[in-house]
Amino acid sequence: MKPLSPLRTLEIVRDEDYYLSDGSCIILVENTLFNVHRTMLSKDSSSFGSMFTLPQGDQPAEGQSDQNPVVLMGDTVSQFRNFLWALYALPHELLQVHSNLANLTRLIDIARISNKYSFKSLETWALDVIVDTVTRKNSPSLPFPLASPTHMPTSPTQPYTPTAQLTNNDQIIALVRLAQMCQHERLLNTMVESLRKLMTTSTQNAYMALTLADELDLRGLRGASYLEVMQKAVVVVRRGTGPAEGSLDDDGRLVVSPAQQMRLLSGYYRLTMAWEQLRTVPPAFDHASSCGANWHQTGCVQSWQEFWREKTKSDTVLALGLADVLGRLRAVLKEFDKWGSATYMHHDCRMLARRVINEKLKEAQEALPEFFSDD
Repeated sequence: MKPLSPLRTLEIVRDEDYYLSDGSCIILVENTLFNVHRTMLSKDSSSFGSMFTLPQGDQPAEGQSDQNPVVLMGDTVSQFRNFLWALYALPHELLQVHSNLANLTRLIDIARISNKYSFKSLETWALDVIVDTVTRKNSPSLPFPLASPTHMPTSPTQPYTPTAQLTNNDQIIALVRLAQMCQHERLLNTMVESLRKLMTTSTQNAYMALTLADELDLRGLRGASYLEVMQKAVVVVRRGTGPAEGSLDDDGRLVVSPAQQMRLLSGYYRLTMAWEQLRTVPPAFDHASSCGANWHQTGCVQSWQEFWREKTKSDTVLALGLADVLGRLRAVLKEFDKWGSATYMHHDCRMLARRVINEKLKEAQEALPEFFSDD
């Protein structure tokens, strides 16, 4: 908020909807004047309320005339108008924004301006409505429909996170940034899950997820998106006036930044080395007590080691990329399930061995961001 510059060249106009005849605070956004009530702007312990209590000294109070308005920087007319709509809306009008995705831009503007000026209750309302709107099952043109109750996970350790039903990448980017800025966990989780699914549909979508993960430091998404790009695309660094980053060049290669290319190359090398270490040293596990009591434990160990050495070099595993640690571990797990009773391992030890494969898979998934780090 700062005084009006005498050098302003745009023609100043009054807003048709929110230059109110009985308003008590005149605000300038870009080239548009709004005249609204101080009592409305002072709601919810907002920063406007704090501003109105500041001493003015000998200077005329800002906001009392068109010539000396409160000047808001960094906002657009449409954003501030959408914010005022929510501030003045009647209950039945607020309910209407739940109806479809057409109101999403308005809701994003409301949440962003509310966050900026500390209207916490209004910000929370807008963000919650955004989550409900983008995950609504009957929204049109949706690539990721909301799962029906029969498809929701039943395990209490796997909470259900809906995915956003959006086709507009600009809106997806805006929502991820908004959720991170406002620290709204439910919206952020929803958008990250949506990006995880969306990035499997094309190289450009994977790159979008990658750049957002880098920009906003979304650790879990970074590892998954870099892996997706590494497996899907041949990459090249932009040269001169060539295609923009995120697009494909004439040879179908994905254009990336030098830093992204270095992370992809480092990730490939580190993942390849991680698999080589896994392959050569079978994971250890503590044998079941029943194995030591009733079976020859040496034979049990030998059977497990032979399985690991054989299956980590099987055709199914070798058909996967050298750096596809997750895919190779999943393939080994499938082979282990096929192994069944055709083994000298004790039944209880087989269960423990299966668990250790799953643990290695989980460890690799959690470590993905480190494989693509700058360190």
